[in-house]
Amino acid sequence: MIRVATDRDRCIGSGMCVLIAPAVFDQDPDDAVVVLLDESPPETARPAVEQAVDRCPAAVIRLLPEPADRV
Repeated sequence: MIRVATDRDRCIGSGMCVLIAPAVFDQDPDDAVVVLLDESPPETARPAVEQAVDRCPAAVIRLLPEPADRV
């Protein structure tokens, strides 16, 4: 399982995350900032989420560590 977090306050609305992982991210229609659709996407989404993390120009997306009870 992966866990994802975003910082809407720092998002600049580039939309790279939505283009890369549309099942996980969207953009708010009013201000274009990131909307996290799934904070615990399936493991199969990891490559796309990691790419979104790497390509976010404002660095507002991050992967969180797995909970201790799952390690």
